Amino acid sequence: METRHFDTKVQYIKYKAIKEVARLAWDGKLMENILDVPKIIVPGKVPTMRCCVYKERAILGERVKTTLKSKEETHNVIQVIDIACEDCPASGYEVTSSCRGCLAHRCFEACKMGAISFDQHHVAHIDKTKCVECGACSKVCPYTAIINRKRPCQIACKVKAISINSDGAAAIDDSKCIQCGACVYQCPFGAITDKSYVLDVIKLINESNNNQNYKVYAVVAPAIGGQFVYAKNGQIIAAIKKLGFDKVFEAALGADMVAASESKELVEKGFLLSSCCPAFVSFVQKNYPDLAQYISHNLSPMATVAKYVKEREPDAKLVFIGPCTAKKQEIKLETVEPYFDSAITFEELLALIDSKDIVEEELPEEPLDTASYFGRIFARSGGLTEAVAQGLKEHGYDDFEFKPCTCDGIEACKTALMKKQKGILDANFIEGMACVGGCIGGAGCLTHGLNNTAKIDMYSKTATNKTIFGATSDSNLEKI
Repeated sequence: METRHFDTKVQYIKYKAIKEVARLAWDGKLMENILDVPKIIVPGKVPTMRCCVYKERAILGERVKTTLKSKEETHNVIQVIDIACEDCPASGYEVTSSCRGCLAHRCFEACKMGAISFDQHHVAHIDKTKCVECGACSKVCPYTAIINRKRPCQIACKVKAISINSDGAAAIDDSKCIQCGACVYQCPFGAITDKSYVLDVIKLINESNNNQNYKVYAVVAPAIGGQFVYAKNGQIIAAIKKLGFDKVFEAALGADMVAASESKELVEKGFLLSSCCPAFVSFVQKNYPDLAQYISHNLSPMATVAKYVKEREPDAKLVFIGPCTAKKQEIKLETVEPYFDSAITFEELLALIDSKDIVEEELPEEPLDTASYFGRIFARSGGLTEAVAQGLKEHGYDDFEFKPCTCDGIEACKTALMKKQKGILDANFIEGMACVGGCIGGAGCLTHGLNNTAKIDMYSKTATNKTIFGATSDSNLEKI
């Protein structure tokens, strides 16, 4: 059953759309058959998640359109499908049935806008045209009968980048959005999605096969160790190669490189913010620009290993595969763009594999073992901190007092950054992870959950290299 790969049916619908688009694109038949894709996915008499088949198809049509633009044509990789965003109740403060029609009427006195009125039963009502969402009425209600109803996307977005437009649909403020994708995963109707670059990837592979002027390589995030649980990790690597990738590299090897460099940089500067999570880096730059000077000068692990590959093979084309929607934005940065041609999530990887009818469980395993345990644990919260501590140890910085602050999720990051700004943070290193759990909680994961941490630790322990210096040694790097 295909749905075994996902947490929700929303993910499954998204996967089916991408898979069908990919199936047509491999054969160069997408544009002539693009209007048929929604009908293929949702036949006439199949129950849908919407009010009718026709609306489901219309939404799928809009979803398919998000795959057509290249990364150069897309400003923000997080996009709203307006016609899918109309089933959530209106957000804001409202009076529930818990209102007892009390005599005190504290809510009335607390409201300075005159938005509170009462019916013949003394039950309170809120005039939305006057309410400014201050919450004063809710705070004083003795029955907690006034609640602030927020949409799932607004609750998920910890940077307050989502508002509701005049049509009742979600709207994203690009100046605040950090592309973490939390809203994508939490939207129960699939109305918010990340831009898919699968067509770019298919084009790279097809052109490579046709003219062989270049090779296409994949850089796989260490979070893969907790995702494709129905097959062995080596079989997933084999499936990636079967898609047409000439080689697969571990982003975890880049993590080893970063840990070795970042630990040294920390000693030199005395205080550092991590640079591996693009959503965290974006959050700092947009909300705490005065602290941006402390962001590590290192590229992220994926960009670090890609830079190493590109310097040795300039004509190679590289694609990142991982759990993170923000990586799709990172590859467009001036500092990263020279090293990457595209990026896709684990959700999209599965769609690509299935679009070619590849059965991973039947493939012989392909080895991928160049990173260390410390590089691989970057995938979960606290892993970067452990790796930096190991880097300090291997460099011999025994006299340096390492005082890390591990931030699990953007709210924890916000707290730490505010403390640093006020001069009350008792730490000299901030590990910033925008997603709760770290990369294993990324929006592009197939599954989310606490057991992913244990899976990553088990996967990391299988690494042959036991030290960071061992992984970054010339003899090991020559293997890639």
